[in-house]
Amino acid sequence: MLETIWFVLWGVLWAVYFMLDGFDFGVGMLMPFLAKNDEEKRTMYQSLGPFWDGNEVWLITAGGVTFAAFPLMYAVMFSSLYSALMLVLFALIFRAVSLEFRNQKDGPRWRAAWDLGTFLGSLLPALLLGVAFGNIFQGIPIDGEGVYHGTLLTLLNPYGLLTGVVFVLLFLVHGAIWQAIKAGGDLHERSLSVAKKLWPLLLVMAVVFLGATKMATNLWNNYIQNPLLLVVPLLAVAGLLLTRIFLAKAACWKAWFASSVTIVGCTLFGVIGLYPIMLPSTLSAEYNLTAFNSASTPLTLKIMLVVALIFVPIVIAYQTWVYVMFKDKVTAEDLAQEAY
Repeated sequence: MLETIWFVLWGVLWAVYFMLDGFDFGVGMLMPFLAKNDEEKRTMYQSLGPFWDGNEVWLITAGGVTFAAFPLMYAVMFSSLYSALMLVLFALIFRAVSLEFRNQKDGPRWRAAWDLGTFLGSLLPALLLGVAFGNIFQGIPIDGEGVYHGTLLTLLNPYGLLTGVVFVLLFLVHGAIWQAIKAGGDLHERSLSVAKKLWPLLLVMAVVFLGATKMATNLWNNYIQNPLLLVVPLLAVAGLLLTRIFLAKAACWKAWFASSVTIVGCTLFGVIGLYPIMLPSTLSAEYNLTAFNSASTPLTLKIMLVVALIFVPIVIAYQTWVYVMFKDKVTAEDLAQEAY
């Protein structure tokens, strides 16, 4: 029972992380194409300022839960996906430095360098996290000792890359909507327009992804055996359709929440489809890592559950306060307060 609870929490934490840090990635990836001048770039940076570091807390939490609740899964996953995850880590570090350093000094070359860091530090994690989860969904070549029989190129397979592209598109649409919420004037209009233009491409790739998932993975098996679970992918589809409906009405906050539902639904679709497996082996089903054979002791899981019940609501309350406090659009007064 405890293993199942923590499996669900593990999936929810990743879903929340993708929902929140997803718009950060999207804004960072769109910056070279949306912003027409330095003032608009500063506006885009300001739209992330109060949020991005808090959003990344969920990544630490998801990684911490993997380590503490499923140590064997953590060990095998991080050793098998070591190259990809190290690239993600370095990209996140470089993005954080870029976000903090960009406005600390005036000068076109200085700012251009950090703008490039923000772009690459947003694109690479979005793509590589998608590739990593695509490989988790379809399985990787691990043996009974948890040893990975492959290379970085093994992970760059068609299904893994397809999942990476879907992640990038999800975050691009999510980020464009967020930027439309936080910006006014021409930047608002361009952001809204970009979200509308990207949505059909996301829809097409989502359909392709669902078909490829049927052929490349066993994720659909749980849904076939228990049709009630289909509410999860249907929720993701509803969120995607509502995103477009709200975009047409320029109801940006509603579109952003609908996009959030899409991202959470897509993540949970994969997690629920995996259960009870956490990391399938393509060498033999006997080598699969599950929520039961890779979990910590029951006492550890009980203690962690108590800690989670105390501190996760505190984190949620804090982040809710931040989002309410800084919900308004970025103004000229906000830009005037920057230090450089």
